[in-house]
Amino acid sequence: MTEAILLVGGRGTRLRPLTVHTPKPMLPAAGVPFLTHQLARARAAGVDHIVLATSYLAEVFEPHFGDGSALGLHLEYVTEDEPLGTGGAIRNAAAHLHSAPEDPVLVFNGDILTGLDIRRLVGTHRATGADVSLHLTQVTDPRAYGLVPTDETGRVLAFLEKPQTPEEIVTDQINAGAYVFRRSVIDTIPAGRPVSVERETFPDLLAAGAHLQGMVDSTYWLDLGTPAAFVRGSADLVLGRAPSPAVPGRCGDRLVLPTARVAGDAKLTGGTVVGEGAFVGEGARVFGSTVLAGAVVEPGAVITDSLIGARARIGERSVLTGTVVGDGAVIGADNELRTGVRVWCDAQIPTGALRFSSDE
Repeated sequence: MTEAILLVGGRGTRLRPLTVHTPKPMLPAAGVPFLTHQLARARAAGVDHIVLATSYLAEVFEPHFGDGSALGLHLEYVTEDEPLGTGGAIRNAAAHLHSAPEDPVLVFNGDILTGLDIRRLVGTHRATGADVSLHLTQVTDPRAYGLVPTDETGRVLAFLEKPQTPEEIVTDQINAGAYVFRRSVIDTIPAGRPVSVERETFPDLLAAGAHLQGMVDSTYWLDLGTPAAFVRGSADLVLGRAPSPAVPGRCGDRLVLPTARVAGDAKLTGGTVVGEGAFVGEGARVFGSTVLAGAVVEPGAVITDSLIGARARIGERSVLTGTVVGDGAVIGADNELRTGVRVWCDAQIPTGALRFSSDE
């Protein structure tokens, strides 16, 4: 297997304001754009040609990655004029593939952090003679996902919408967002219109008698679609819980990029990342969080499970928990922001303006 299609066209609406200026796959995770981790893992599995299916803020990908040679890859870029959905994007990108009709083509989503054994998925595809093979993972609570039951050989039996009752939960297996297609199968996807591979392509193939094979791989898997998940994923990469050959440094409790400055008595733990040119002041404590390039954390601030956008500033003694602060925003001193708060890009919160406790 030498070719892949990587779907990176989503708008990342659940991650706003992080995605106001940056497409989701380009958000920094463990010090580099998240897409870097995916490309590096694909290369390590033997992929050498990847077509990026872009749409939202498509212009930022190629200037960063170029032709892919720095990663040992040949990258091409395809931009959708109008969003085509997952299936439509795959069909649109297929014109840039070089594979023969029977060859396998890897397809994966640009927002999934996973330890998937890619070679094993391709091996399963070849060994079973499947038309499409799907990476399945097992989750404790599958109610938020579409279910994919299989028989004892792993052959897919159905695609079930999100279950609403306990009786509808017939399996804990869900679609994990990575596939291997027989090249000729991609050409059966309708061209020039939006198509959902999950809701249309796969069910239609199954109804037509195609062989869809599921491979359960329950290593690390995380959908990075929400701010809390993205922060967790970055921390897990730094801690070494999620595998990636692209982490720019040793795995450990923290990752401080070369031009960042951290005061000697500041405490960084839990997989915290401090980006290029950022500053963390005296006595500050940052746990399991990401401080992006050029951001400032002033003395005495306490930041937990949060993401501080590029060039943002967190005032002295402010306490942030489970918070997203957009690029260029300013949080004045002595504020308290709790789980779920999103501060928009360039917003300004005055000193002591928001609190959940007494000011005594």
